Amino acid sequence: TQSTWDILSVYFFSFFLFPYSISFHRSAMEYSADDAAYLTKIGAVHLVNDMVQHLIDTRPQNVLEGLAEWLRVQIKASELRPLMSRVPSVTFKTRVRDESVGGPNPFRWQDVTSEEVFKGKKVVLFALPGAFTPTCSSTHLPGYETKYDELKGLGVDEVVCLSVNDAFVMYQWGKHQGAEKVKLLPDGNGEFTRKMGMLVNKDNLGFGMRSWRYSAFIEDGEVKKLFVEAGLSDNCATDPFEVSDVDTMLAYLKGR
Repeated sequence: TQSTWDILSVYFFSFFLFPYSISFHRSAMEYSADDAAYLTKIGAVHLVNDMVQHLIDTRPQNVLEGLAEWLRVQIKASELRPLMSRVPSVTFKTRVRDESVGGPNPFRWQDVTSEEVFKGKKVVLFALPGAFTPTCSSTHLPGYETKYDELKGLGVDEVVCLSVNDAFVMYQWGKHQGAEKVKLLPDGNGEFTRKMGMLVNKDNLGFGMRSWRYSAFIEDGEVKKLFVEAGLSDNCATDPFEVSDVDTMLAYLKGR
């Protein structure tokens, strides 16, 4: 009955979700690689919240069958967001200039693996919703480009900007931005972003699947620090930009 489902939802919220939601919905999320217990709670909040909402919406006659259907939907839609302590192993499809190709567009495809990007290096990675979009173009990328040398002075080997855009778009955006120091990495099919647990749906803007805005300090493939903008969700009405900026990263690196 309606009252039964209402009681169930209140029970879950009061005794399970509420204590963790207080931590989850902070103004910004800061994850440390050592904080495995907290990451587990965050993952549980995502899963249980989705599960309870599914049961409330569908009200199946058999709760176990309802849970099984929810799980099938989650797996099919790839919405089980893993929270990584190490970067995922993927292959990025990039374009590199090669004069031997000839013609007016002397570029060729070149696969670049996660290992090539992160192994044996200290890397600052920042991810954003899209090339040529306002905040990404006016503040996010320019901030890291301008203060690149400061980051290098703190022991960073490379600074990488990632977006769920193809190699052609990322190249043209970097050229338009005059980005000469920050490396632009195209995650065209969103595989890296999905496996990082940061792939969100932005259909409300006509974008499709994109990256949530975040930054990370990665050492030899291990995520040492992760700054995630508040409100991680599909079709978010706002675009928070408070903690993934270069100044927050600089403050963290100076305090290590």
